[in-house]
Amino acid sequence: MVKHIVMWRLKEASDFGSKEEIAKEAKIRLEGLKDKIKEIVSIEVGINFNPSDMAYDLVLYSEFKSKEDLDTYQEHPEHLKVATFIRANIVSRAVVDYEI
Repeated sequence: MVKHIVMWRLKEASDFGSKEEIAKEAKIRLEGLKDKIKEIVSIEVGINFNPSDMAYDLVLYSEFKSKEDLDTYQEHPEHLKVATFIRANIVSRAVVDYEI
């Protein structure tokens, strides 16, 4: 099993709207990938409520059966559409992929 975790710090605002609106839309788009990409075993997106300056705004937790399935997901056209939206609205990103 492969775990894929990504955290983002979002812009305060963008052409899309406020940080809160961006986070909600990103959550909808990311969680919607479960119905479009068969390699996703599970996916969960959380919006942060911790006010710490060290906190990230949005987190993705997802699971895949193999590294190959993760690669397929990352190259899938539906994932790339969501990634484009997120990239346009972030300040920074952190990622961890690991196998159990």
